[in-house]
Amino acid sequence: MPEDSKEHVATLLASAGHCIDQHSGGVSPTIELSTTYARDSRYEHRLPGLSYSRDANPTYRPAETLLARLETGEDALLFSSGLAAATAIFKSLRSGDHVVAPKIMYHGLRDFLNAHCERFGIRLDYFDAREPDGLSRAVRPGETKIVWIETPCNPTWDVTDISGAAEIAHAAGARLAVDSTVATPVLTRPIEHGADLVMHSATKYLNGHGDVVAGALVCRKADPLWDAIRFERKHGGAVLGPFEAWLLLRGMRTLWIRVEKSCDNALAVARYLESHPAVERVLYPGLASHPGHELAKRQMRGGFGGMLSMLVKGDAETARAVATRTRVFVPATSLGGVESLIEHRASVEGPASPIPPNLLRLSLGIEEKTDLIADLEAALAAVPR
Repeated sequence: MPEDSKEHVATLLASAGHCIDQHSGGVSPTIELSTTYARDSRYEHRLPGLSYSRDANPTYRPAETLLARLETGEDALLFSSGLAAATAIFKSLRSGDHVVAPKIMYHGLRDFLNAHCERFGIRLDYFDAREPDGLSRAVRPGETKIVWIETPCNPTWDVTDISGAAEIAHAAGARLAVDSTVATPVLTRPIEHGADLVMHSATKYLNGHGDVVAGALVCRKADPLWDAIRFERKHGGAVLGPFEAWLLLRGMRTLWIRVEKSCDNALAVARYLESHPAVERVLYPGLASHPGHELAKRQMRGGFGGMLSMLVKGDAETARAVATRTRVFVPATSLGGVESLIEHRASVEGPASPIPPNLLRLSLGIEEKTDLIADLEAALAAVPR
């Protein structure tokens, strides 16, 4: 935590960063719905930078300030979605710049990179995060501008060494950007490990209730690249609505206890599935069998996340049938909510997906773990052994 705060993260979250309304004393901040703001008698802004809500809105700042403090960064910006936040980084680059990203990553950003980089002359290389020297071979010293990593990565939950990636990126003159959506600042704070930028699909764990689409970026230092990202948000219009910003802050107040419970449920379910005769393999960093387990123990504090995947014995049709037989798990896309979800990932990503056809992705919510295990037991009962 920053030097001005010795509080536990759970305390900071519960109080929303002690965001007391200065006018009324309300413990829940107000929502500023105005799109424009009157100037004073000297035609100056009444509050610095407050002119038009596409540029800034008072409702954004409590959530942005809290997130910057949680991630130990200098500043944060909210966006209209996680994808808007991530793409703002790459839209801030110039033709001829070079970027690298992992082969296994959120498919929406991968699709964007493939289209955007080709269209605007940005050179793009993918690396295999499972290979020890995959990243070092992909970067080009003096040319690479952004190294993008996702840890744990979706949907195999491989864990990337953030400190190691930061050393490689910085040695090449690049900045390291980390998608930390799954880890959340409860478990991992990438800036403390050397990252320059942290991205969250705030739709997921930060909000946690399946009723807001939002994204966020946090910077280690508000440098010229950060200024370019802020320019992209302002002129690209990828801003969050005031009510959604307020809902996001409300969701963040319970982030600690939600993540704690989700981690507990995920570990219990992963251990159960690992010995199930209808399951070929379980992918979860909390299991000793996971190749990233030791790294996860060092890099993730307090749990291994609420996401896991299982490879069902059989084909895609077998896996989809399991997903539709659950009653507690909801067969739906997304993750990080209070309710547990199950998803056939290859169907979502489409025919070009590198994901095994028998893989099911599970997002563990906050239900009673015995109900979750019983639900999976019933759904897997019909799988041929």
